Amino acid sequence: GRCCPGRDPACISTGRRPDGSIGPCYCDQACGRALDCCHDYARTCPAIPCVVSQWSAWSGCAEPCEPAQRVRSRLVVREPRNGAEPCPALEERAGCVRYRAGPGAPCQQALVPALVTTGGFGKARKKRAAADGKERAGYCVEFQLVTITPGCLHSHLWHTRWMRHLREGHTVCVECQHPALHARSHHCSGDGTGSKQNQLLHWQAVGNPRCKGTWRRIGQLDTCSCPSVHSFLFI
Repeated sequence: GRCCPGRDPACISTGRRPDGSIGPCYCDQACGRALDCCHDYARTCPAIPCVVSQWSAWSGCAEPCEPAQRVRSRLVVREPRNGAEPCPALEERAGCVRYRAGPGAPCQQALVPALVTTGGFGKARKKRAAADGKERAGYCVEFQLVTITPGCLHSHLWHTRWMRHLREGHTVCVECQHPALHARSHHCSGDGTGSKQNQLLHWQAVGNPRCKGTWRRIGQLDTCSCPSVHSFLFI
């Protein structure tokens, strides 16, 4: 009945060991890695998994009108015991932009180069817009990636891993949705509207300032048709 946390040489007993022999064996949490548990350890001290709370709401962006990060967190409700898997990550980050400098004060500067993030955040954005009653019809723009900085391949954080799928020469789809869709122009900043044919346009990935490059606008569509790893959002 002894179930000791960590590695505890004093948490010792005498009984049948995993190899079938009789002698000293241990009942501490590290015995599974050391392969010196008593034969009944798994039954007497079953693994108790970590339990975490629900995610908090996303924080706001740190600076208005500038690419930044938002964050959400959760807490450990119950620590893992008896060799269970460690707790999962307790914090997540995502790129964002706050579109207003203050109440009734929209950002003055256009967000150029185009700021993009993974299309996976589009569902939450549409859900918020529907709740606010501000859903507007968006559109999608296809681009061909021309150059990509090496910093995109070194994006290992959870909220930047999508950048590793960027490849020169590939076609990507970038969706323009509310609130990035400007109320007056009905366009997203940096979408290449009015650019010349084959003109090189600049983009930057939100969440990793070292991930940027150039692309050529192919054309505008009502809906995106690219696979998920090549589908992005204007910020």
